[in-house]
Amino acid sequence: MAVSSTPPADSPGQPFYHRPILVEEVLAHVPKGARLLVDATLGGGGHAQVLLERFPQATLLGADRDPAAVRAAGTRLASFGGRVVIQHLAFNDLPRHAPAGGVDFLLADLGVSSPQLDEGERGFSFTRDGPLDMRMDPGHGGRTAHEWVNRADEKELEEIFFRLGEEKFSRKVVRAIAKARGAGDIATTGQLAGLVGQAIPARFHLRGRHPATRIFQALRMAVNDELGQLAALLDAAPDMLSPGGRVAVISFHSLEDRMVKERFKSWESPCTCPPKMPRCVCGKTPVGRRVTRKPLTASEEEIHANPRSRSAKLRVFEKSKPEGRP
Repeated sequence: MAVSSTPPADSPGQPFYHRPILVEEVLAHVPKGARLLVDATLGGGGHAQVLLERFPQATLLGADRDPAAVRAAGTRLASFGGRVVIQHLAFNDLPRHAPAGGVDFLLADLGVSSPQLDEGERGFSFTRDGPLDMRMDPGHGGRTAHEWVNRADEKELEEIFFRLGEEKFSRKVVRAIAKARGAGDIATTGQLAGLVGQAIPARFHLRGRHPATRIFQALRMAVNDELGQLAALLDAAPDMLSPGGRVAVISFHSLEDRMVKERFKSWESPCTCPPKMPRCVCGKTPVGRRVTRKPLTASEEEIHANPRSRSAKLRVFEKSKPEGRP
């Protein structure tokens, strides 16, 4: 097993663990005889472990931009020896580490792992106080949630909260933040969560859901450029796949799912000719086919066991094989 870089020492929080979602649905869509599997969002190694167990003929390249995930997965998957290579990578770096046209199955689970959400030190949690950070990979620098909250223009913040968080009270929240900034920096997740809770009218606080959920989601997506990273992965996927290879994406946000849906559809029907053209002249040919016309979702049993699976949607696309090839 190889690791591309040495992550920093463990944080004092709980061991890294991410319960894999839609496991059987994922396994059912791996091509028969697959030799090279790629788990682009390794997390704690849950999906990777079951893939390696179910397909003993295959090797797996696992990647994650979170050094804590790389470290935890390395421990969990150590028993597979040379069958697994682990890299500390973001989506936009992945194509440089996978052989072009050689990937039989590419998986991306876009969910956030439990330790990221639950450990206050990471700055993702609105229930455990900690520094406003939210970076998946703190070692690579980048703009923290603290910088977004305290330095971003009010219009920019409102756009982020409304578009990425789909928060209808974005304007009220930004006004509360602007007022608080006048008295000094908003330094912790607890401070921000309290401001949001006060800004959103109490009658709109949903039972069992913290009122800051959407705001924290939006900040996390902005800090980590999650939509931009997803676009980079989808740009690269067709060239990474082998003939007959498949890409499977599990999304949890409507914007992510829409991007995957539209990209898969464009790969299947790329023609840009006007509808009245008697024949295609644009020269764009299909990449392959959508295996799942509608997204696969978690069963009631899985949702009961893991409520975070409720919003998961799995879509799968298969690259075409050359004519005459079995």
